[in-house]
Amino acid sequence: MTDSTARQTWMGLLARVPARTLEEKWDEFGLEPEYTVLRQPEIGGVMVRGRAGATGAAFNIGEMTVTRCSLRLPDGEVGHGYVQGRDKSHALRAALVDALMQTDIAETLQRDLLKPLREGLEAARANRAAKAAATKVDFFTMARGED
Repeated sequence: MTDSTARQTWMGLLARVPARTLEEKWDEFGLEPEYTVLRQPEIGGVMVRGRAGATGAAFNIGEMTVTRCSLRLPDGEVGHGYVQGRDKSHALRAALVDALMQTDIAETLQRDLLKPLREGLEAARANRAAKAAATKVDFFTMARGED
């Protein structure tokens, strides 16, 4: 996995994980690094685009509220956080984790913070899929004999 692909993966995870879950795991991790805020958490909107069948011409679906934040660690690493919704602390925490993932503690963060978050999201997804599967109805047709 390239550096940019790995970064996209952890930033996507940080954006998808519920803010409360990230806050709890961050508190368990117990790290309080110094940082300088480059862009205060700010709330804005983005246009969401889609494609019919994932192949057609792009069209605007609608707008979505996002919160973004940027910060710099004392060693110079810059972290960015973009999250859906209006949670400024979620964006700040995501930016902080992004910056720290570019330091020498990245492996520890990956093991002790990101891996449990990823497993939690996967468990929640599997739970939703199981609930949906329980409501699935299979229709079949019985062939009658010829009269």
